[in-house]
Amino acid sequence: MEKEIRGVVLNAEQFIEYQAGSVVSKEIIRKATGTVTIFAFDKGEGLSEHTAPFDALVQVVDGEAEIIIAGKKNRLVKGEMIIMPANETHALNALEKFKMILTMIRS
Repeated sequence: MEKEIRGVVLNAEQFIEYQAGSVVSKEIIRKATGTVTIFAFDKGEGLSEHTAPFDALVQVVDGEAEIIIAGKKNRLVKGEMIIMPANETHALNALEKFKMILTMIRS
């Protein structure tokens, strides 16, 4: 059984660990109206090009990544964020090990 995290101060950077050659994710919140998920990507890992029917906010909490939206490359580092628009193709590449929080709103 997962430890209850509601009402507890959490450190986003320490909430999830890197795993060699992998992408690790933990869902923090799941509601009918959206989700919040934290990810840890090893260097060189990523997500292939795809679309989503809803806007999604990516907040980088550690490391460095390239997020490509509709063919435009965006380099993000710790402390930066970007909104990936609904129905636009996007992909993600870990330039270094990196962690992000993904917030998707389904409305």
